[in-house]
Formats: sequence, structure tokens, C-alpha cells
Amino acid sequence: MIITRTPYRISFFGGGSDYPDWYRKHGGRVISTSINKYIYITCRSLPKFFDHKYRIVWSKIENVKNLNNIEHKAVKNLIKLMNIKDGLEIHYDGDLPARSGIGSSSSFVVGLMKALNEFKDKKVSPINLARQAINFEQNVLNETVGSQDQIACSVGGFNKIIFQKNDQIKINRLNKQNIKKLNDNLILIYTSIKRDAQKVASSYINKLNNSKKKYIEEIINHSIKGEKFLNSGNLNDFGRLLNSTWQLKKKLSNTVSNKLIDELYDYCLENGALGGKLLGAGGGGFLLIYMEKKYRDSFFLKSKNIINVPFKFAENGSEIIFNSKKI
Repeated sequence: MIITRTPYRISFFGGGSDYPDWYRKHGGRVISTSINKYIYITCRSLPKFFDHKYRIVWSKIENVKNLNNIEHKAVKNLIKLMNIKDGLEIHYDGDLPARSGIGSSSSFVVGLMKALNEFKDKKVSPINLARQAINFEQNVLNETVGSQDQIACSVGGFNKIIFQKNDQIKINRLNKQNIKKLNDNLILIYTSIKRDAQKVASSYINKLNNSKKKYIEEIINHSIKGEKFLNSGNLNDFGRLLNSTWQLKKKLSNTVSNKLIDELYDYCLENGALGGKLLGAGGGGFLLIYMEKKYRDSFFLKSKNIINVPFKFAENGSEIIFNSKKI
């Protein structure tokens, strides 16, 4: 049995510039971090005496004899891609809800890919694991996804990620000195709205190189400013910049936000927040809010119906936490 633990991620600046259709023409730049909320994947060989060859436990329980009958698209195609002939039992457990803008789809792919590599005794570096996951999601599953989530989940840490036109990726850890204080000033609010990230992203991705180009260019500029604010310790300006990037992101498509999200966001601003943004492609999921620590107690006393998810930034990416083959 093999168990992997893979973090979710929070993206601050640069979202949209990590789509290959964009960065292969213009380059991209993202600031993001992994957090201490995780997806756990358990994978074990399934003995032949079972009536089924594959048992997949996610929001459904699948017991099937034929690989092609597996409903979970990522699981089925990963087993095929990695040419695993043995029967498998795969369990998925997540600390946070799926389809919530926190990078869960890529975290799942990265975690399962790491488990299956370990299953085949293949050692893969974090960056190569990320590259495998990017290729799988974009070219095997043919999904409309960017390339930042796979890196954040595989590599871990608080990073600046630069996407070059030639598909090269540079990852730089950012200033640790101010990161803890930034963490103390962030709130993660669950909106309870689940959405299809691909549908939201598809509504604006094919327009990034024409009518929406100026917005992505400004969003990239925000990632440069955000890094400067972080390095200099101007964290309140970092928070205000989150608001600016959120206003730009909403201009990409009318599906990025909605009335309920706008009302919740405005409520936070009226009660001490300096800025924030919806995580992921948009449409629902988690709202990241920057609010100085001194305002938080009164905010939560007043806002008892808000679902707050305490979190910390995490240093580690996807990792093996149990391997019975090595016992």
C-alpha cells in the first residue's frame, strides 16, 4: 500500500498568464503558495480473488473488471498512460471540497501520479512530476487548465513561477521573512458555491490574445508589484493589490463572479478588509481576503455564518507518507 499527501494551493497574482496559449506567445508570471490542507491518495494492489479488478473510491464507489469501464476520467487515463497491468484499489480523501478553486483537480492528478510512479518504483523529481501532470491534464485529458497548480502541488512552498515562451519554467522561493505575517493577515472563506472551472475558464481563455490581452498584461504587472511589496514588507499594499487584480479578473468574463460573491466580498471590505480575490478560475469556491489581524476577532464575532477555513502556508509539495513495500 502507498499513501501520498498532496497540498492544495492559493494563487495570489498572475492567474491566466499560466495558460500555454498565453505564455507561449507572451510569457507568464505567477505568485502562489501551497497550504497545509491536503488530498490523500491510497493505492494498493488488488488480489486476483476479488470479483473486480479495479476499486475506485471517490464521491462514488466503482468496482469494475474492465479498465475502460472506470468512470473517473483521470484515474482511468492515468492507469492507461502508466501502463499498469495489475489490479488496483484507489481511495481519495480531501481536506477541502472539490471544484472550489483551490487546485483540487491538479492536486488529485499529482498525488495519484506520484503514487503510481512509486508503485512502479520510479523516482521522479518534483518539477518533472509537475511537468508530467501538466502534460496529462492538457494533452491527454484535453482540459482547459493552466500550468501553475501542478507546480504548486508538486513542488510546494511560497513561489514566484515564471513561464517562458519556450515552455521552460523557473521557480523562485520568495522572502520568508514577511510570509508568516502575510499568512496572519489572510482569511479563507468558503462561499459554498461549486462550479466547473473548465466552463468558467473556457469563457475567456480563447480571448486572452485579443480583446482580453490588456487585462492579462496588467495582471502580470500586479505579480511584479506584489513581489516588491512582499519583499519590502508593505503587506497592506499587497492586500490592496489583491483587490486590484480581482477587479481586473472580473473583466475577463461575466462568469468569473456573481451577485452573491460580490455581496460577500463587499461585506468583507466594509468590515476591515483591504482586498481579496476569488481563487481559481472564478464562479465560486473559496474567497481569499486580506484583513489585518487586529480586525479579525470583531469580524468573526459579527459574521458567524461565514465559513472560515484556518490555514498555514506549507513548505512541502506532494510526498509519500506511507509505503508498505519499504516496511
